[in-house]
Amino acid sequence: MSKENTRIINELHIYEKKVLKALEKSRQSITPEDIVQSQNLDIKSVMSAAGSLASKGLVKVQKDMEEILSLSPDGEAFARDGLPERKLLEILYLQKNIPMKDIGQETGLNPKDVKIGVGWLVRKKWAKIDQGMVKITILGEESHKTPQIDEKLLHMILEQGEISSINLEEELQNGLKLLKSRKGLINFDKITNHTISITKKGQELLDEGIIIQEEATQLTHHHLKTRKWKNLTYRGYDVQAEYPEFHPGKMHPLRRIMDEIRNIFLNMGFTESRGPILESAFWNFDCLFQPQDHAAREMQDTFYIKNPSTSWLPGEELVDKVKKVHEDGAQTGSEGWCYNWDKDVARQSVLRTHTTCVSARFLKENPPPLKMFSIGRVFRRETITYKHLPEFNQVEGIVAADEVNFRNLLGILKEFYKKLGFEVRFRPAYFPYTYLSTECEIYLEEKESWIELGGAGMFRPEVLEPLGVTTPVAAFGLGIERLAMIELGIKDIRMLYKSDIGWLRKLPLKKGINLD
Repeated sequence: MSKENTRIINELHIYEKKVLKALEKSRQSITPEDIVQSQNLDIKSVMSAAGSLASKGLVKVQKDMEEILSLSPDGEAFARDGLPERKLLEILYLQKNIPMKDIGQETGLNPKDVKIGVGWLVRKKWAKIDQGMVKITILGEESHKTPQIDEKLLHMILEQGEISSINLEEELQNGLKLLKSRKGLINFDKITNHTISITKKGQELLDEGIIIQEEATQLTHHHLKTRKWKNLTYRGYDVQAEYPEFHPGKMHPLRRIMDEIRNIFLNMGFTESRGPILESAFWNFDCLFQPQDHAAREMQDTFYIKNPSTSWLPGEELVDKVKKVHEDGAQTGSEGWCYNWDKDVARQSVLRTHTTCVSARFLKENPPPLKMFSIGRVFRRETITYKHLPEFNQVEGIVAADEVNFRNLLGILKEFYKKLGFEVRFRPAYFPYTYLSTECEIYLEEKESWIELGGAGMFRPEVLEPLGVTTPVAAFGLGIERLAMIELGIKDIRMLYKSDIGWLRKLPLKKGINLD
């Protein structure tokens, strides 16, 4: 016996050996049911062993589909009483021509069967319709007493109860096609038949001899205690064998990135805050010194709510201060926006366009020094594209204290982006409610380029004075979806919200930042 054959035989499971032994006795193709009887195995074990042997090239498994035909209740009725077109043909044979409107009265058939019968008369060319008359054809006269192939098949199934489509002659196969085109006459039950045959490679193993003996799969305490382990044959294991794919449950990548950002802020000593998604224009725009005619407020950029169309405003003191800042700058040293501020515009209900409104609310309720961050969903009237969505997630952070300045802000940003794994640089920018302002750019090694990822700046006095904040406040934020696209290497933002289980399964697990 060759070393290769010896190795193959030693690696065979006992069920595989029994299947080969069954084929040795038959020397021809046999069914799994025959192996079940001869080897005292269950059908599931036989099929599993046959599949494994087939993958090793030792046997061939042939699968044949068999269709079992039986009649439905309507089929039985038509087989006994005749098809609708046959009944119509019998009347036509006597009268030759029948007005289309009277054919139901002449035959006594219900309207549904009349419609079906006339259709099949024309299809089988037994009759034709000419100027509202149903007229018999020569073929119809010839077919008057001769059952057609579909009728023969109906009677055959009625007599036998059920038949296999494999055993039908060619003529009856054509009849079956006709009956299949008529819904509800025949029931079709598909049965799969398997046959197993030995290959040349498998026959070589049988010729060299296969010994069947029970094999132990593990060494137990009982084997050691009774010393049975000395007489046991242990099944070999292939340490290089492929293992089944395992798909563990894991967090959605977007949620994971949010949690990583949250942990970074918590590690840096920040407090998390949240705010309502449905906001007033006052907190979303006015409190942040955005003029009421600013382009960002227009319908093409903001979702305005019909119900409720207005929201409550805070106390009159804060509202008056914001009004004063907008109109003439109040005590901030600026000229404001030089227009008449409208309280009704400030009452408008909107879906928040940023999370900076959460920062404004927090500053009003919590005196400095403080460090706060928020993570939340924001909404803008964007056309859905590969890089834009009408709703997305944003993270915002603020630091307020007497000694906070723009240089401190840049240091905080460097530390934050370093913890995210990026090198960052800054360039001047403009934002309505901060001055000085900057954009944060990160470097992508694979693209050898810098891309903008977030904005930051020092809150303007026009924002802080109405809130009663006298200390400097540094603020910064970024869109989480854009960060996720960079980290996950995707070019279409919509992938983050598609239920693509294949893509989600392939994403590697990533351990989040430990707070301990």
